[in-house]
Amino acid sequence: MVGEVAGSKSFSSRFRKRPCFEQVCEAAQPFVAACIVQHYAARNCWLICPDSRRQEEIFNGLLNWETKAWFFPELEIPAVEGAVPDPEVVAERLTVLQRLSEGKRAVVVVTKTALDDAVPNREQVGRQSFRVRRGQALDRAAFVESLLKSGYQQVAQVSARGEFAVRGGIIDVFSWQHALPLRIELFGDEIDSLREFDLDDQTAVQVMDRSEVFLGELEAGDVSLQDYIRSGDLIIDIESDHEDAGARISSGALEGDGPEDYETAFFPSSFHDFEAGDFLVEETKREQALEQIRQWLTEGWRILAVCHNEGESERLRDVLGDNEIDIDQIAFALGDLNHGFTYETGKLAVLSDAEIFGRYQSPSARRLALRRSRLRGGRLPVDFSELIEGDYVVHLEYGIAKYNGIRKLKQEGAETECVVLEFADDAKLYVPFEQTFLISRYVGLGKRFPALSSLGDSRWAKAKKAAETAVFDYAARMLKLQAERNALNGYQFPPDTKWQAEFEASFLYKETPDQLTAIEDTKRDLQSEQPMDRLICGDVGFGKTEVAIRAAFKAVMGGKQVALLAPTTVLAQQHYKTFRERVSDYPVTVGMLSRFLSVGEQRKTIQAIRDGSLDIVIGTHRLISSDIEFKDLGLVVVDEEQRFGVRHKERLKERFKLVDVLTLSATPIPRTLYLSLVGAKDMSVIETPPPNRLPVETIICAYDERVIRDAIQRELKRRGQVYFLHNRIYSIYRVKERIEALCPGARVEIGHGQMVEEELEEVMRRFVEGEIDVLISTTIVESGLDIPNANTIIIDRADRFGLADLYQLRGRVGRAQHKAYAYLLLPRELMGGARRRINAIKQYSGLGAGFKIAMRDLEIRGAGNILGTAQSGHITNVGFELYCHLLQQAIEKLKGKEAKPRSEAHLRLDFVATNESEFVSSTDGKAPAFITADYIPQPHLRIQAYKKLAAVANIEQLQKLEAEWRDRFGPLPLAVQNLLKMNEI
Repeated sequence: MVGEVAGSKSFSSRFRKRPCFEQVCEAAQPFVAACIVQHYAARNCWLICPDSRRQEEIFNGLLNWETKAWFFPELEIPAVEGAVPDPEVVAERLTVLQRLSEGKRAVVVVTKTALDDAVPNREQVGRQSFRVRRGQALDRAAFVESLLKSGYQQVAQVSARGEFAVRGGIIDVFSWQHALPLRIELFGDEIDSLREFDLDDQTAVQVMDRSEVFLGELEAGDVSLQDYIRSGDLIIDIESDHEDAGARISSGALEGDGPEDYETAFFPSSFHDFEAGDFLVEETKREQALEQIRQWLTEGWRILAVCHNEGESERLRDVLGDNEIDIDQIAFALGDLNHGFTYETGKLAVLSDAEIFGRYQSPSARRLALRRSRLRGGRLPVDFSELIEGDYVVHLEYGIAKYNGIRKLKQEGAETECVVLEFADDAKLYVPFEQTFLISRYVGLGKRFPALSSLGDSRWAKAKKAAETAVFDYAARMLKLQAERNALNGYQFPPDTKWQAEFEASFLYKETPDQLTAIEDTKRDLQSEQPMDRLICGDVGFGKTEVAIRAAFKAVMGGKQVALLAPTTVLAQQHYKTFRERVSDYPVTVGMLSRFLSVGEQRKTIQAIRDGSLDIVIGTHRLISSDIEFKDLGLVVVDEEQRFGVRHKERLKERFKLVDVLTLSATPIPRTLYLSLVGAKDMSVIETPPPNRLPVETIICAYDERVIRDAIQRELKRRGQVYFLHNRIYSIYRVKERIEALCPGARVEIGHGQMVEEELEEVMRRFVEGEIDVLISTTIVESGLDIPNANTIIIDRADRFGLADLYQLRGRVGRAQHKAYAYLLLPRELMGGARRRINAIKQYSGLGAGFKIAMRDLEIRGAGNILGTAQSGHITNVGFELYCHLLQQAIEKLKGKEAKPRSEAHLRLDFVATNESEFVSSTDGKAPAFITADYIPQPHLRIQAYKKLAAVANIEQLQKLEAEWRDRFGPLPLAVQNLLKMNEI
């Protein structure tokens, strides 16, 4: 279609002179740009956009019209002393420069501001790309020296861009411009293998024949991006007033003496005033829209309907077919188009399913060519590189000790490395690396330091035994309620209906693998006889709500009612809107119960719940009041469970013993997290970020009004919105005055929980609709508000919040296509002390880190009273990790499962040496069976390898571990082969 329009008479006449296209609506501008790019196929094209928001829209639009383009992002550096540019943005810019330096035909989408950015020149970029290929000779020492000179940092294990590691014949390097790090394996001086590998598990994901490593200085820029534009290149100006443009596109009239030219005008489609469900419900508007389509077809117009997915496409075909429109005359295509347009001269109408059905997808981010590392959930083994001397640890056999670092000991003429633990009375225990799996980090109660255990007495064994007994009693009590639920059969929902399949197919986004697994787990629970009790743990914006929506729809299709419990009225309102939009095409009624409703409205809703005319009800704590009676409740969804008190949750369990319960949380409270980890509660973890999500840049700094001003101004410059969090109502109005003084043009409003309901609702509505630039609020925004346009959050007095709270608040931003920023402001005098706790947020700035945040919060604040006062003494005595391990065993035993304690088989062969000192000192030529320091030189990586080996439970896992070691560290030496053989035996 782009080719046809670009070759049409009206467009061809434009191309004979300097092409100018006026009266082109914003929705059609990428289409017109694609036509220009196609016509000038032999030339480089530079699309100059007025700001980064339009740049995103134009770039995504070009991809939609199958025009290959490159995105050159602006370099956004936070206005904080010592701040560095985001390495991912730098990498993306460098990739574009590298492609331009190669001289290939390019279509570059850029902002007017970015043209003035200082960048390395073409020759420099080309010269500094070091190419590697299989079979090539490589001087390892010279290559390492080049990396160091270019600013790369040598580390034990590559975890970030700009790092490299050397292990024997293997060099890992994460080049500045690549999506994944590269593993170069040498055989002598020749490159034997090139592999890209995954940052999470450090194993190869793709074998390559050739690649390149950037060996230049990133910051060095002696030219501007403007200098990359050559004389034969075409500059296409899209409302940015670029002086040297060879082509222009404008939504209004371009300057000139003659009358306005409408020959190549593109107008918005007439479908833009539909809201969710309107097309099927509002007969007058629907009939007008259908009549317009019939008229176009009669007049010989071409109609293209662009749908987000096959489900929406099928639905649109059905609706048009049911209304006697010949769908064979309409072309259907899949793509991301939120707004349609018409081109009257060419008799072309482009329709968007989003406009027709009133369901708009939030603007999707460009697909960064960069695959970002995922932080996996779950309890990882202790990383000894994270421990600092003086930290408390638990040795499974000897008790609580202090970690005193790693030491080399001389033994019978040979050196051996050990972990040094200090016990009571200055007693030292030297633990060889092969036994470090017995050590775990100590997490106790609050900030109290535990008493160190004594070596050689029986107190540790007694404490462990007492904890085992107590934990068994506790597990029995904890499982009693679950046993009651399991003993009484719940409702068994029927298999999926045809409507369920249609409903799921109409989801606008592509589900992530974890999301699909969580959906399947939930549906399987619903179809079983036993009542469901499942936790869905996933980061903010990772798709937990969609899991709940599908479960709710299935429950309603099974003839049951659904209750969704949200912690705040604002979040309940948002869920109400989302649920209504999703089920608008089906005979499913959704209601809400919150303080935003009048007494009369509440009374009507309560009656509808009682008589069953309401299928899904969404509300706050009001839903568990004693006057609420459901006719036939089948499913309860608890969102943000960490925001509910124990009292509310216990009342919920008592009231709905036989009802299926689905709990959603980004950072579950440790109690829930551990009940799930130890098996008392089923759990599904959604840890795969949706495509296009960018991690939030977290900046911790002292309170500074210049930082606040610059942060707000930069966000407003890219047409975004800002949250300013100030959690003190008495001083919140003074803060508003200061913000208005700092940013005179900004529209600033206040929102807090003590405002009149209608007033607060109105403020929130205006913020959602973009009528407010800066919302100064209390933590009322913490739960669930989804505003893709708000991408900067400034948190005043961040030291007053818990880690999980900060994590939730930071999750309010970073849901759209822009880099998001979270500024955590601290009083200058607290910059030292409060930083340690808050730095955990910065440390886990990656996507999917909710699990780790919950664990770190637990570690810093202590396990507290999470399992009741009766158990706190036992947690103090044995540490939380061991306590939970005992709890897990007790639960499995009470559930009737055969307890599987870790196997303790000790294989002693008199002709085998299991450590280096024994091997060196042996006179009778023992066979070595250990991980040699030559093979894995870094002590903490060697400890990690031993811990992984200790966790192996079967041959399959052992083979997997062997493949991982071979990939990461190279061919296995004889000593390591023997060690694996012993473990196999």
